[in-house]
Amino acid sequence: MAGHSKWANIQHRKGRQDAKRGKIFTRLIKEITVAAKMGGGDVNMNPRLRLAVDKAKAESMPKDNIDNAIKRGTGQLEGVDYVECRYEGYGIGGAAVMVDCLTDNKTRTVADVRHAFSKYGGNMGTDGCVAFQFSHCGFLVFAPGVDEDALMEAALECGAEDVLTNDDGSIEVITGPYEFSDVKQALEDKGFKAEMGEVTMKPQNETELAGEDAMRMQKLLDALEDLDDVQDVYTSATLLD
Repeated sequence: MAGHSKWANIQHRKGRQDAKRGKIFTRLIKEITVAAKMGGGDVNMNPRLRLAVDKAKAESMPKDNIDNAIKRGTGQLEGVDYVECRYEGYGIGGAAVMVDCLTDNKTRTVADVRHAFSKYGGNMGTDGCVAFQFSHCGFLVFAPGVDEDALMEAALECGAEDVLTNDDGSIEVITGPYEFSDVKQALEDKGFKAEMGEVTMKPQNETELAGEDAMRMQKLLDALEDLDDVQDVYTSATLLD
């Protein structure tokens, strides 16, 4: 754990995500379309689709947008044929970086990702070079001051896999990736509302970066996240003030 910096780092990341909301709908529509194509258009039978739809609703995406994305995935409407691809590499200080993309042109996408890595001080690696350092899971973050014992008891009752308390008093509730929505709702029903929550690839170990290294790493992450074909960027880097 990064201890003292954990809460500040999470708040910083949430702020940066909020600033990029303009791209969220585009990425969610792609995810819904691909999820429906792979597993069918019934959210009750397709956990990945349900997760994508829940996220879209949380971002106040209009129902028609969601329905049309599902129809494009199931072939009821014409649409672009997206392919999933993942690229892995290293950032500043050897921090692990994993980039998930949905694209209609892999040649373009790999060139764009490789260029961002090289331009901002990173190195693109081979498939699998860092993926083993991450766990696919959901996590909910609660602000310092929440009753730790009560939250832990409630979380485990609701089906959470683990509860972690950081040195700064913030608390993380870890769930399975497809149990995330149910656990989040169940905790809210018990009066525990998370400050932030998502399904992610969580690093098993973290690389702390400060000063110039932190700024360089942020530029690399921003460059990757700004690419049109990129859906998500995961890193083991924790950026300190």
